[in-house]
Amino acid sequence: MIQTSTRIALLAGISLLASLPAAAQTATAADAAMESAEIIVSARRRDEKLIDVPVAVTAFSQADLQKFQAVDLSGLQAAAPNLNLVQGRGSAASANIFIRGIGQPDALQTFDPAVGIYVDGVYLSRIQGALLNLFDVERIEVLRGPQGTLYGKNTTGGALSIVSRKPSFTDSKAEASIQYGSYNQWVLNGYVSSPLAGDKLALSLAGQWDKRDGLVTDPRTGREYNDRDSLTFRGILRAQPTERLELLLSGDYNRQRNALTLGYPTAPLLQTSLFPAGVTTLVQPEPYGRYDFRASTSFRGNEGQRLDHWGLNATANWTLTDDITLTSITSWRSLDPDLFIDIDASQAELGDVFVGIDQRQFSQEVQLKWNSDRFSGVFGLFYLNERVRSHQEAYADDLFTFLGGPVTFTRFIDDAQTTKSYAAFGQASYKLTDALSFTAGLRYTWEERTYNRLTVTASSFAGLNNLSFRFPDNLPAPFNLDNKAEYGAWTPSFTLSYKPDADSLVYASASRGFKSGGFNGRANSANDLTLVVNGAPTLVTRFDPETVWTYETGAKGSFAGGALFLSGTVFYSDFRNFQARVGGGTVGSTGVFPVLNAGQLSIWGIELEATAKPTKYWTLRGSLGYLDAQYDVFNDGRRVPPQSFSCNPTGTAVTCEPAFAPPITLNLATDYRIPVGDGAITLGVDARRVGKHFLSVDNRPGLTEPGYWLANALVRYDAGSGRWYGQAGVKNLFDRLYRTDGQEFSSVGNIQTVYYGDPRTFSVMVGVRF
Repeated sequence: MIQTSTRIALLAGISLLASLPAAAQTATAADAAMESAEIIVSARRRDEKLIDVPVAVTAFSQADLQKFQAVDLSGLQAAAPNLNLVQGRGSAASANIFIRGIGQPDALQTFDPAVGIYVDGVYLSRIQGALLNLFDVERIEVLRGPQGTLYGKNTTGGALSIVSRKPSFTDSKAEASIQYGSYNQWVLNGYVSSPLAGDKLALSLAGQWDKRDGLVTDPRTGREYNDRDSLTFRGILRAQPTERLELLLSGDYNRQRNALTLGYPTAPLLQTSLFPAGVTTLVQPEPYGRYDFRASTSFRGNEGQRLDHWGLNATANWTLTDDITLTSITSWRSLDPDLFIDIDASQAELGDVFVGIDQRQFSQEVQLKWNSDRFSGVFGLFYLNERVRSHQEAYADDLFTFLGGPVTFTRFIDDAQTTKSYAAFGQASYKLTDALSFTAGLRYTWEERTYNRLTVTASSFAGLNNLSFRFPDNLPAPFNLDNKAEYGAWTPSFTLSYKPDADSLVYASASRGFKSGGFNGRANSANDLTLVVNGAPTLVTRFDPETVWTYETGAKGSFAGGALFLSGTVFYSDFRNFQARVGGGTVGSTGVFPVLNAGQLSIWGIELEATAKPTKYWTLRGSLGYLDAQYDVFNDGRRVPPQSFSCNPTGTAVTCEPAFAPPITLNLATDYRIPVGDGAITLGVDARRVGKHFLSVDNRPGLTEPGYWLANALVRYDAGSGRWYGQAGVKNLFDRLYRTDGQEFSSVGNIQTVYYGDPRTFSVMVGVRF
């Protein structure tokens, strides 16, 4: 009786998506058994049923990705509550990921993400090269909220865990597909898996080629930009020398050769006269009117964007006893992007840059996992050694004039950052009763980071020529020795969960996360490191770690014999030492880029998910995310007083609302399968809503997305034999114009650039399986 009443209360508590369960009650259990309750996830670093995991997690299978018509990670935009995942600003290969309003405030490689990306348990340190293609994926897990105990640093917003398909010891498989779409897009996928030595050795090979013409045309030259040109390979060798030992060796490589990725200017682009003093408008905002995929660039050669990203990964799973497993994950990765970016997105040369990155990382993780009737958990050790070097050039020949004549200006930058991170962690769950469990975890992370930087200018104006700044050597004592930072952080977590029966779960949790501190990778002078603290200019050579406590309660359940799956979460997050790069400058004027620990940020929200199967042929899905994100303290020296939060229309107070935190993310989808002979036709549509949000820490009017709806549709035929299928789809069905990201460098020519999502596109695909 108690279990029945609990399940009734659970169903009522998460029934805001009530239209779905009403339909689902008519389904029979035999025909409508839902997969949701049987989905296996590894959100707690061990395989568990989704219904048993007291974590806000959404899992997407390979079939889900095909229904989304997703080629890379950006296809998941708004597919989970409070997930904002788009192509990064100015780069075809970067991922800008925000979960629950938290992400990376600056795309530069010296800043850390707040959403961790893991591929087969391996942490990817940089957002460059992280817009991964999805061609041999078993599932993707979106973990919302801080994952500081089991996943470690830089997961204050959450984590994305991508799990690849393992080769089979028993069956040989082969798959291939070819897709053609708008803008002459070709996508070729191939996958083969085969045992090599009975049930002891197996190999899988996968590849994808993705090429598309440019979406954007420069009307001044006729050249096309914002194209796609990506080639990806992955191989996995799986061995099982004994019944208790599994070995996995994998390698992956991604090559991209793209043209520029252009945005569109939303504010007047300004030129400064050194003498006589004055400012001239070079380019008007939206120079070609309302955006129609026309934009210009001052680059005239073959400048583009090149990326080579590859890695090796060795994993060993050793079953010590029936209850205890030892896992080792060893990885080495190399990331080499060479990116030309026209930040101002105009024919003026104000913010044209080259960024060449040379990143290497080695990581080692060891996990001891156990699972008994009442006691289960994981203990582990983690080590990361990362080196990031970059060479950058900034071209601004139109930024200055002198006596009415042009002034050439180029800045050269070379920097290097090394990071060593050590961690020990553990999490254990104990069943107090058959239904009630308590989970506690703790992680300690110690990090050492060093940074060195040299900038030199070349200019036809003597006062701007040969200006050099070496960090930290050119700072006054004792700051001239301050190029090393050390941080330590404890990240505990606590969860109380209650399972009234096998098909439902209620839980409450508290967890802490932290994001690494570091150095300002845009500092070109001491002015960039001079902040107003307590009303006085103060030299600050680094920014401190960002921390968060999140308190969450949730429930999930499978009903009507599996025909209905519901989950709901309510959470509150309290951020301290929130990291931000702000526009303008607190000291000085042109070209100043201060980075600061802005203060405190509070976010609360609601997340709902539902999947229903009214009949065995009809599936309904829905998710809703609501966010209320507010700054409690923002220590920006431009405020008068500094902590004033009255946002006036003149733009004096410009840091009023957190960026990339839309109050609403909504996803509604349905598909219906129609038997045809021995095969079936599937009709599917989905609609996604992303609410109004700002595209930069500075809430500039032009760097705002007012909110948008996107609709997608597909029709698919699957042969009864499962040997082949065909699919036709349309994305952005109503050709909505929407902004995905922004560049804010208002202290350089008033640069405020936005980037737009793809227009309406059509595609057809044919695939075969053997």
